[in-house]
Amino acid sequence: MSTDWSPTLWKDTFNELLEDELEYNDSWSFQFNHSLKEDASQEERRRGWKIYSRCIYGTFKCSNCSKTWPSAQIMVVFHYRLRSDRGTVLMRAFRQACRHCSGKYEKPGFTKQAVEELLLRLMGKIKRNCYGCADDGEYNPVCSETVRTKPHESSLCEACSQGICCKDE
Repeated sequence: MSTDWSPTLWKDTFNELLEDELEYNDSWSFQFNHSLKEDASQEERRRGWKIYSRCIYGTFKCSNCSKTWPSAQIMVVFHYRLRSDRGTVLMRAFRQACRHCSGKYEKPGFTKQAVEELLLRLMGKIKRNCYGCADDGEYNPVCSETVRTKPHESSLCEACSQGICCKDE
């Protein structure tokens, strides 16, 4: 499990899945926006933005003391839309602070499997909401399992500080 934030892992996996999952000949871009919220303004919705958010498992590493810790409650938010033949996906992974240092928020690291599973779920939402495809049930990977971690510490969670954490899911 990588504890390092890897934008290329997300972009490369998105582009790999794009060829197999979205066969519509539209051009899609994948970008990061570290100020995304879990909701969209009325104006953003009017302009076609849709939202998908979910908590996934990953790990963190403190840049101050090098301590690492796992979390099964890392909130990831996507905003996406298709206009004409150009699609855009914006993504934000919320951060957590180290319990020992209580310093700055750290970005999470994820396995390729976790990234792929979440992006497959996103592709299902895009197919339904942008292309009108029937929902054949949410992607439910066979190999996913519940991961137990220590109790969630809301005071160290960036998503909790914004009132949008998934700790109650």
